[in-house]
Amino acid sequence: MAGAAALLVTAGTLAACGGDSGGTPTLTWYFNPDNGGQVELARRCTEEADGRYRIETAILPRDASSQREQLVRRLAAKDASIDLMSLDPIYVPEFAQAGFLAPVPEDVAERVTEGVVQSAIDGATWDDELVAVPFWGNTQLLWYRKSVAEAAGLDMTKPVTWEQIVTAAQEQDVELGVQGIRAESLTVWFNSLIESAGGSVIEGNADDPENLELGLDSDAGRQAAEVMKMVAESGQAGAAFSTENESASAAEFEGERGGFMVNWPFIYAQAVSGVEGGTIDQAVLDDYGWTLWPSVLPNVPSAPPLGGIDLGIGAYSANVDFAYEAAECITTDENQAYYMINEGNPASSAAVFDAPDVVEKFPMADTIRQSLEQAAPRPQTAYYNEVSGGLQREYHPPASVQPGDTGPKAAELIAAVLRGEQLL
Repeated sequence: MAGAAALLVTAGTLAACGGDSGGTPTLTWYFNPDNGGQVELARRCTEEADGRYRIETAILPRDASSQREQLVRRLAAKDASIDLMSLDPIYVPEFAQAGFLAPVPEDVAERVTEGVVQSAIDGATWDDELVAVPFWGNTQLLWYRKSVAEAAGLDMTKPVTWEQIVTAAQEQDVELGVQGIRAESLTVWFNSLIESAGGSVIEGNADDPENLELGLDSDAGRQAAEVMKMVAESGQAGAAFSTENESASAAEFEGERGGFMVNWPFIYAQAVSGVEGGTIDQAVLDDYGWTLWPSVLPNVPSAPPLGGIDLGIGAYSANVDFAYEAAECITTDENQAYYMINEGNPASSAAVFDAPDVVEKFPMADTIRQSLEQAAPRPQTAYYNEVSGGLQREYHPPASVQPGDTGPKAAELIAAVLRGEQLL
């Protein structure tokens, strides 16, 4: 906390001084909280700059919506102290549409997308142009207990469907970990369900609030709703399913009735730490298995969730060229490998997943890379808050979802909110 306060004081001082008054230019990087990895990358790239510029860091709030709020307020005031910012991909379209991001030079765009998984590029793109630099990409896997899958007769070397894992969980009387909380986690789940069924939350006019075309009342929308209802009524999702987040799912999976779970890769490092700390038996960790996110339709590849962070360059920065140079330094394969190993967040560069140190710490590295290749971004629109908030309101609790009914209601609510006729 003291370190975070010092960083914020530093950032405030820079802003108050109106930037550099001569000498070595100082770049301020506003970043999401982590365990010190981004501060280390700032130090490395300051050293590599060899006196041409230095990078100071300023920590943002922990949750993505608060990060957005702080950055939007400052950028709306044309704050020149924001040189680099770590952005959740869901907010990239909004920032680009508002003119808050400096255009990415063509030569930079070519370099920072070379060898990068397609989903990370898609998440950093708006209006058919790269508007941010892919930093790290995240995705969910289907985690399972090997002993449970074997007892259920599931061949986990082949794609499995949601119906298969629900049936297996029921037959083995184990828990199925899914995040049913009314929060961004619910949007993550629903979006990948509808994308896996061949549809999209937004089908057209993503930048036009008056004519936004939603795909919720489609075959894919109804199939996604059917999966949500099936999981909710399975009896295996847990008593607290409607308030379950990623950490709660991980705790259940570590327990005696753990069976299947969709979750981010952090849960593996968490289990390793549990073994080292004596809170989890090694036999439990040895029983962990992983594969691609479940399919909605048989023989149709799933579209797993996409998370991660992109680097945006502030439109009002006095050092845009240096900021893009710094972004290229931060996102080198070497630095992405360091960040993945030390922070547990997957890289956006495909080559990083072959690095020996990465493979040693993440034995599922190749599966994560494949998942990122298949992953689908959440709805890309400058009005993401309204769309996500509408989904969370109508699709929660999951047990209340009615295929053929919930989709039209959610579409009607989102349209009314965008027209200013209703509030979330």
